[in-house]
Amino acid sequence: MLAAEAVSKLDGWSDTRFVEKLSEVLRSTGQIDENALDRAKRMSADGSLRLDGVLTQLGLISERSLAEVTARILNLDIASAEEYPAEAILPERLRLKFLRKARTIPIAMDDRSITLAMVDPLDRFSVSSIAVAVERDVNLRIAIPIDLEAAFERLYKSDDAPSHAQLEEIGGAASVIEDDAERLKDLASEAPLIRLVNQLISQAVETKASDIHIDPFENQLRVRYRYDGILHQVEAPPRRLQPAVVSRIKIMAALDIAERRLPQDGRIKLVVRGQEVDLRVSTIPSLHGESVVLRILDRSAVKLDFATLGVEDQLQAQLHKQLELPNGILLVTGPTGSGKTTTLYTALLHMNSVDRNIITVEDPIEYQLPGITQIQVKPQIGLNFASLLRAILRHDPNIIMIGEIRDLETAQIAVQAALTGHLVLSTLHTNSAASTIARLRDMGLEDYLLTATLNGIVAQRLVRRLCPECKRPTKLASDIAERFGFTPLILSHDDLVVHEPVGCVKCRGTGFAGRIAVAELLVPTEDVHHLILSRASHTEIQSAASRAGMQTMYESGLRQVLAGMTSLNEILRSVRLEN
Repeated sequence: MLAAEAVSKLDGWSDTRFVEKLSEVLRSTGQIDENALDRAKRMSADGSLRLDGVLTQLGLISERSLAEVTARILNLDIASAEEYPAEAILPERLRLKFLRKARTIPIAMDDRSITLAMVDPLDRFSVSSIAVAVERDVNLRIAIPIDLEAAFERLYKSDDAPSHAQLEEIGGAASVIEDDAERLKDLASEAPLIRLVNQLISQAVETKASDIHIDPFENQLRVRYRYDGILHQVEAPPRRLQPAVVSRIKIMAALDIAERRLPQDGRIKLVVRGQEVDLRVSTIPSLHGESVVLRILDRSAVKLDFATLGVEDQLQAQLHKQLELPNGILLVTGPTGSGKTTTLYTALLHMNSVDRNIITVEDPIEYQLPGITQIQVKPQIGLNFASLLRAILRHDPNIIMIGEIRDLETAQIAVQAALTGHLVLSTLHTNSAASTIARLRDMGLEDYLLTATLNGIVAQRLVRRLCPECKRPTKLASDIAERFGFTPLILSHDDLVVHEPVGCVKCRGTGFAGRIAVAELLVPTEDVHHLILSRASHTEIQSAASRAGMQTMYESGLRQVLAGMTSLNEILRSVRLEN
């Protein structure tokens, strides 16, 4: 009997029963709150879209999470990306248009049966139609939509994808009318280009990239995605499409497409595959056209928890102690992209309670924090860090977070706030905790104010975390252990085992998946105060702090190597040995 196994497995599962079970599971696991679930049910009441479709459309659950829940409810397996075939199965009988509409694709076949990866296994009409068309029984797997779409693009000529001819036509027009803003706006609103830009963004979000870089050169347009801090080049549109692609992104970010001489900044809000995503857009003029960077702020991918960020237990305890102080300044330092803002957000959530008035001044606001008053800097109307801080001090705050101390005026107001009983958190761009003192001096801040207000300085880096699926243990020779400073951290060299990256499908062949923080916390002691007042160098201050028990970033990195979290080469790449 055709489709016998598929039907028997799902026998008794109506849409109504599935929706009831889905609601029950989502509620019990805490993936969706009651109010959001009720709103989705009201929207699905008209029958045009089932509850699961509404949930992803509203961004209340990601498509991947929904697939996992569906598989659990229906007792079916999920089709992994590796299971999709190298060539289309029976393309002469199963046409792309039908498969796309049914949201399914055949992934295996033998003489008796065909196995389908299917987004909605309760679509019995499509299952029966395929069974009749191929004259075989049907086995079902749950398809994750991103994997399904990738398979469609690879195995079939997509009718929905913009054709080469369409893109060439747009590219030719764009190169001719590059100075005509109105025509560029029209081209940027055409369906093929909209699909192209949406595809660029969706692919980055789905593969968990943190940034998209679009850079024009004389003969090519280069597109790169940043994964775990490292840029990787991906397939790019033709060079002639650059004006139209940039114009499309500017329209999405509500920027001025006619202005190509000055840098611009904006934001885009999207729901991609059921995930609510913010994109921070930055454009700058370059020799061959505008360069664009989109920072992907995926709220679901960020866990504001010190342990999840990889902060060691000892440092967590020290940070919690710092955050309980009633006043003073705690600084988080490091280069761009070292996770400073994430650390501050985590600290704010730790302190967030109804008896504390917490106010932040940011440029930009990266993530919205419930229960905390967040203010966006707007320099174009005179709303900068300094002017906002003056106003905030009259707003009776307990805790103030300043996105970044960029100048003397902001630093002075932060010091005044700390001296008048406020706890101030902020960031600074320096290479180490000790060099922060020199940076504040260079700004013009007096040494006695530093000793009076500085509670602590955190310096940090983000290093790539080894992929747990493929990392490989290796024994470290005793001379290497001596050379790189493992000796004080271990009891014996005889069985010193560290791990190295290998590379597999799950980590895109890099050997790394995600990032963790390595950090140092300098808490000024009496000796450090004396050195600051005597205008000692940052190396002297660093030595005094180390003698007082400060664990340096490099030592923190070595501990992560010993714990199997990252590799020695990754620490050497990210953290200077003298740190």
